[in-house]
Amino acid sequence: MSSPLSSTKTAAALRTSARVSAELLLVLVMAAVALWVLGRMWSVVWPLMVALFLTTLTWPLARFLRRRGWRPALAAAAVTVLFLLLGMGVVALIAVPVADQSGELADGVVEGIQRLREWAAGPPLNIGDDEITGALDTATTRIQDSVGSMVTTVVSGVGTVVNGLVTAVLAVFLMFFFLKDGPRFLPWLTRQLPGRLSTDVPAVAERGWNTLGAFVRSQAFVGLLDAVFIGIGLWVLGVPLVLPLAVLTFVSAFVPIVGALFAGFVAVVIALVSNGLTDALIVLAIIIVVQQLEGNVFQPMIQSRGLGLHAAVILLAVTLGASLAGVVGSLLAVPFAAVLAVVWNYVREQLSVPGRPEDPQGTEGPGGPEDPGGPEADALPADAPAPS
Repeated sequence: MSSPLSSTKTAAALRTSARVSAELLLVLVMAAVALWVLGRMWSVVWPLMVALFLTTLTWPLARFLRRRGWRPALAAAAVTVLFLLLGMGVVALIAVPVADQSGELADGVVEGIQRLREWAAGPPLNIGDDEITGALDTATTRIQDSVGSMVTTVVSGVGTVVNGLVTAVLAVFLMFFFLKDGPRFLPWLTRQLPGRLSTDVPAVAERGWNTLGAFVRSQAFVGLLDAVFIGIGLWVLGVPLVLPLAVLTFVSAFVPIVGALFAGFVAVVIALVSNGLTDALIVLAIIIVVQQLEGNVFQPMIQSRGLGLHAAVILLAVTLGASLAGVVGSLLAVPFAAVLAVVWNYVREQLSVPGRPEDPQGTEGPGGPEDPGGPEADALPADAPAPS
């Protein structure tokens, strides 16, 4: 027979469980409040995040100029102007081929629809033209009935474009100030915080910056390799819109796993519509080979120090981010998860048992001890004025 339960131990266990549940509930409530505040401030937070991403890409050049004797404001202005010229050049290179080949692509879509109708009319579907025409008439009627909602959608789309332009302009201005005054931020933050926070918060901020920079630069390089190899394959096959597809491949690289699938799907569909089934299958094979090389060769070499996140965690983070905030959420999911991992690792270090050394995360990225050229290397003395 089992021994009876101890009332003292049972009561202690219940009290412990109740205390832990209350503390966990309080943490969840605070997290929900923080997310709500973040959502209310999104018009400011989103440009700030975009500016941080852009700064991590452009900081190496600004650092190089500063080390050559350029004043911080001049180096930041030169890098910002160069970035704007490069961005406008990329937009022009995309817009021209899209405008030139839009007619050809439209003809290919019409031809593809005709082939689909011919295939549907044959076995095993045997769908007649009358049924197809009836389905098209029904679809047309529904579209006509929803003209009002379509106008609303167009208006909201115009508003989205305007908001995107405002965000882009604000992000560029913020990038300039980050490039100019960024190295002064950590000393300024150290002086503003009391007690131990003056050490912990700057340390976590420095590691988060290193991790974010490592992620953005490595993803940009891997995306560039994907865009070049896939673009060459599309160009050899004569698929239209090679440059826009290559740029889409590059941009999609910042959304791990899901982005590569989306860009590959778009490329295969355009190849199918314009060149036929055979070339579409060849494009699919090229994309699979390039993605395998990226996953097994390029990324392990470039991200050898990595983010410390398992592939399953990355996939779940992207899925959760997309479900919560759409494309923006999928873009921010992985770096956000990586920064959370940095915070968690720092907390573990502070709570670890003395005598058991921990391997700090984020100290091997750009700006860490192994790369003394990070933003903190240019930090001004502690008595420097706070950034404006």
